[in-house]
Amino acid sequence: MSNTTKRIIVGAIMALIVILAAVGEYFGIPAVRYLGTIVAIGMIVEMIICLLRTPRDVLKKNWLSFGGFLLWLFVVLIAANQVGTRPWIMLLLLLIICCADIGAWFFGRLLGGDKMWERLSANKTWAGQIAGILCGTFASLMYGLLGTDTFMPQLMWIGISVALLSQYGDLTASWIKRKMGLKDFGRILPGHGGLLDRFDGWIYALPLIWFVIL
Repeated sequence: MSNTTKRIIVGAIMALIVILAAVGEYFGIPAVRYLGTIVAIGMIVEMIICLLRTPRDVLKKNWLSFGGFLLWLFVVLIAANQVGTRPWIMLLLLLIICCADIGAWFFGRLLGGDKMWERLSANKTWAGQIAGILCGTFASLMYGLLGTDTFMPQLMWIGISVALLSQYGDLTASWIKRKMGLKDFGRILPGHGGLLDRFDGWIYALPLIWFVIL
């Protein structure tokens, strides 16, 4: 089975889990909050495991970067727990990030072009980033239209901000991986790597949403 096929299958399973969480919310079960919190805890555990496997000389050289990143993941955990109390906002966030990620991956491969930061991530292009922002923004607007039958211009700015920040969260995670000498943080999600690889779009976007709803 090719890596692309694995990626599609695992992506479909994750989408199904999110749908089931949304159904749970409809029946009064705070499934989105639980799911978000579990994922954030998994990201922290994954980072700690990677740190334990990192050579001591690499840790000494990059202790500030690694420590700061780990501490920030605890901020992400708090944000996931708090934003999860408003499940439809959390679902909007997931939708934007997923659409931005898929759009950047698909159109980046289709269009090619100049690399964003080849030393950190060899496959990311400027064309992919722009396409990802457009896809995430479109998803945000459609979320409002389908949910309320009303065009909500503020969702356009939310879509742009979250889609952009999700991609820079991805680059930050790639930067940490390169310092650790890793290709993926883990192998828990075939075709996607670990939880940190899959949910790195949360790194900046989720705390931003938490700050906004405060």
